[in-house]
Amino acid sequence: MTGQLRAVRIYIDGGARGNPGPAGAGIVIQSADDGTSLFEGGLYLGEATNNVAEYQALLEGLSRAAELGARQAEVLSDSELLVRQMTGVYRVKNARLRKLFDSAQELCRRFRQVRFRHIPRERNAEADELARRAINLRRHVEDAAG
Repeated sequence: MTGQLRAVRIYIDGGARGNPGPAGAGIVIQSADDGTSLFEGGLYLGEATNNVAEYQALLEGLSRAAELGARQAEVLSDSELLVRQMTGVYRVKNARLRKLFDSAQELCRRFRQVRFRHIPRERNAEADELARRAINLRRHVEDAAG
């Protein structure tokens, strides 16, 4: 990628069949400037809860965006819990989620600015589909876009 990537939108979604059960995380990263897709992928997580899958999607999305050279990120998720925890509205009480939350906070420090926004499930269909595909195939799926 040439030039400095300034800002990205990171759509994330996690899901589990059962809770816990087979789980996956979906991530779509787009340029905030023109909406160009920069990364699309789904992670197969094995056995996990829905909330763990949401956080794994966040960690992967932030890591990928940092690797792409983004300085600002807007994270869009249909998980109200994740968004409210990351913005400090809710405390993180679960020990497993706390570790993931701490890792996400650390990754956020790699950016000049990270904002979190809760969006309706319908606006997150692509990330949801990637998470579902990873669960169905029981493997990672990736489309290196751009």
